[in-house]
Amino acid sequence: MLLLADIFKRFFPMLALQNLTRRFGGRVVLNSVTYRFPEVGCVGLVGVNGSGKSTLLNILCGLDEADDGTVTKPRDTVIGYLPQEPNPNPLPTLLEEALSGAEHVLGLQKQLEEVLKEMEHSYSDAIAKKYDDIMHELTYLDGFSIESEAKELLCGLGFKTSDFDKNPKTLSGGWRMRLELVRLFLKKPNFLVLDEPTNHLDLPSMEWVERFLKSFKGCLVFVSHDRSLINRLATNILHLHHGEINAYVGNYDKFLEAYELEQEQIQAQKQNLGAKAQQVQQFVDRFRASASKARQVQSRVKMLQKLYNADMNLKVDEKNPPMSVKLECAKKSGRIVLQAKDLSIGYSQPLVKKLSFKVERQQRLAIVGANGIGKSTLIKTLLGMVPKLEGEVELGHDVDVSYFAQDQLDYLMPKATVLENMMQLNQHLSMGQARAMLGAFLFKGDDVFKPLNVLSGGEKNRVGLCCLLAKKANTIILDEPTNHLDMQSIDVLAEGLSAFEGTVLFVSHNRSFIDDVATHILGLNAKGQTLLVEGDLERFEAKATQVEFAWC
Repeated sequence: MLLLADIFKRFFPMLALQNLTRRFGGRVVLNSVTYRFPEVGCVGLVGVNGSGKSTLLNILCGLDEADDGTVTKPRDTVIGYLPQEPNPNPLPTLLEEALSGAEHVLGLQKQLEEVLKEMEHSYSDAIAKKYDDIMHELTYLDGFSIESEAKELLCGLGFKTSDFDKNPKTLSGGWRMRLELVRLFLKKPNFLVLDEPTNHLDLPSMEWVERFLKSFKGCLVFVSHDRSLINRLATNILHLHHGEINAYVGNYDKFLEAYELEQEQIQAQKQNLGAKAQQVQQFVDRFRASASKARQVQSRVKMLQKLYNADMNLKVDEKNPPMSVKLECAKKSGRIVLQAKDLSIGYSQPLVKKLSFKVERQQRLAIVGANGIGKSTLIKTLLGMVPKLEGEVELGHDVDVSYFAQDQLDYLMPKATVLENMMQLNQHLSMGQARAMLGAFLFKGDDVFKPLNVLSGGEKNRVGLCCLLAKKANTIILDEPTNHLDMQSIDVLAEGLSAFEGTVLFVSHNRSFIDDVATHILGLNAKGQTLLVEGDLERFEAKATQVEFAWC
C-alpha cells in the first residue's frame, strides 16, 4: 500500500514542502506548511521581519531541520545558497576562490584526467564509455570554459582582471559577498536560494545580477526588501504570515492587490456572520424560558456555536503599526544650502575631480555610482570630515546639518540602552519627548530599556535614525539609511523625507527608495566625472546614455 508521502513524491517530482512545522520554544514559526515550487520561475518570499523567512530558507538548504513534515528533493536538484557571511577560509587568490564554486565541474575534470591516464595503460569498452559519459556531462555544463566563465562573472560584478591574483581576505565585506555570488553561480544550481542578494551591491552591480537572475534556467527563491526588485523579478509570491504560507501568481504589486481584496472579503464575511449570530442570539434570549420553543432554542444554540467556529476560522490580519516619521526644521536655511566649486575628493589619489554643483533648499539629491567610486567620501568631504584635495565647499546661510553614517553604530553607545542613546545625543529633549519619539519608531514600553547591543540590525538602524531626526536640522545627509529596514519602514521613511520642508542629500542602492525620495540625481563615475540630472533614476539613465556618461 502506497503512503501519502510516496504518492506525493511520484506525482509531484519538483522540490516540495509537505506539512512542514518548525517551533522555537513555545512559538510556532512554520505551521504545517505545504507548497510545491515551480520547475522554472522566480518566487519572492515576503513577510514582516521575524515571520520565519530565513528559517524556511535554511530548512530548504539543509542548514536547519523541521520539527515535523518533509522536504522532497528530486535526485537531480542542485541547490545554490548565498550565505549571509563570506567564506572565512578562502583559497589564496580571488580566481581560485571563485572557481571553487564549480566543485562538480572540477571533480569531473579530475575524473577525466584519471580516465585518460587509465586509457593509456589499458583500453576497454567500459573505460571508453566512462570517458564518453564524463565528456558528455562536461560539455553539457560548459565545463571546458569554466575559467573564462568565472572571469566573465567576476568582471560583470565589478572586479578588474588585475584583481584576479589578489587574496580574498584583502577585500572589503561587500566585495567578499560579490565573490560569494560568483562561487554560487559557478556551482550551476537549478534551484537558487538568495536571502537579500543585493546587499552590499551598488546599482550597476545590482542591474547586472538582476539580468543574470532573469536568465536563470531554474527555480529562484529569494527574499528582498527592495520593492522594485521583487516587482521586476518575481513570477510568484509566497506570503509567510503567522506560520502559514499563501501563494500568489504575479509580482509584489499584484500580490498586494490580491491580498487586500482577500482581507476585504474576509472582513465582509465576518460582518455577515456577526449580524446573523446577533439575530440568532436575540431569538435564544427571547425564547430561552419558553417550554414550547425549547427544541428551537437548542437548535439555535448549536447554530451559534457553528457561527462562532466559522468566525474563528476567518482570520483578518492585524497590521503592525508602521514606523512614524515626521521631520521638522527648527529654523529655515537660506536658498543656497551647499555649493561645491572645482572640488577634488579622495585620499592619496583623487576619486573625483573638478566637481561643481549647488544644492538649493528643499531639494533632495541622491548620489549614485559604483562601490568605491567616492560617494561616501564626497559626503564626508562636504561635511569637513575628510580634507578636500582641491577646490571649495561652502555651506549656505543658517544651514544646520544632521548626518546618518553608513557605520552609524560607531556613533552610538552599544552597552547603553535605547533611551540613554537618545537622551545623550539629544540633550535638549525631556525624557517624555524622547520616549514619544522612540515610540514613533516602534520602541514602546520596556523596549526603550534594552541595551543597543542586543537589538537586531533593523532595530539598531531605527535607533540611529530616531536619534538623527530628533535634532530638527534643516539639512539631512544620509549614507545608506535603508540597510536592514523592512519594506514597510523604508516606505514610511521615504514618505517622511519627501514631506520634509528642509533639504536632503543621500546615498542609497535601493532603487525604489531613490525614485520615491529624490528630486535630483548626482552620478559619479570611474573617470572622476559627474552628471547632475533633475528627476528620477530613469531620467538620469536616459541622460547618461545620451551624453555617454559611463556610470555603470
